[in-house]
Amino acid sequence: MFLDNDSMVIDSLSAALSDAMERPIELVQRRTYAEVTGLLLTGALDAAWLCGFPYLQHADALDLLAVPVWRGQPLYRSYLIVGEDVAADGLADLRGATHAFSDPDSNSGYLVTASDLIAMGEHPETWFSRSIFTFGHRNVVRAVADGLVTSGSVDGYVWEALANVEPDLTRHTRIIGKSEWLGFPPVCARRDNVASEPVVAFQAALLTLSESDTGRAALAALQLDGFEVAPEGIFDGIAARMRLMDS
Repeated sequence: MFLDNDSMVIDSLSAALSDAMERPIELVQRRTYAEVTGLLLTGALDAAWLCGFPYLQHADALDLLAVPVWRGQPLYRSYLIVGEDVAADGLADLRGATHAFSDPDSNSGYLVTASDLIAMGEHPETWFSRSIFTFGHRNVVRAVADGLVTSGSVDGYVWEALANVEPDLTRHTRIIGKSEWLGFPPVCARRDNVASEPVVAFQAALLTLSESDTGRAALAALQLDGFEVAPEGIFDGIAARMRLMDS
């Protein structure tokens, strides 16, 4: 969920969590959700900031620690974007286009668009003339802005954050579709490890980030309000889209 390996953001969050937990912590990054999820499930990680899609795929083995709060709510949307000069007003106008997804296990960067196509009686492999995975939401925006592809599926939070810090990038893209509000990508731990002291301390640190100077600095870098306990049913919308894909 970091803005494409932004070292300042990572360092700020690491410092805030280490201060709150009164011990050094290590933030580990990998290219794909599958890699991160695999590390979590095998016990190589104590916790992971995932996406609602892989969380639900492994909900029998994972528990929710916290969800970010963005602009007052623990929700976000998927954006469908095109290049600034592309004459399209929605997904229906993109038959035969080239398209960028972020990750096959991303809700906003794959599942939303794929399930929208399924609802139309179509499929990404046949709807688009070519599709690619960029393995990063910023990379999706960059691919569309640079004209490498016609359109892209991107995390709306990331697009909005980039619009604040890299307006010269996002101004070369145009939003032509927004999904319904969906549960923000959560922080998870293995169910059999959720009561361990390090995980309990980590959860407490996340939930109280807004109470310290270093925590507020990290949240400002992330452009988030804070973290909260996940409300009941927050991922029902993503689950419904997963069922649509299986229908």
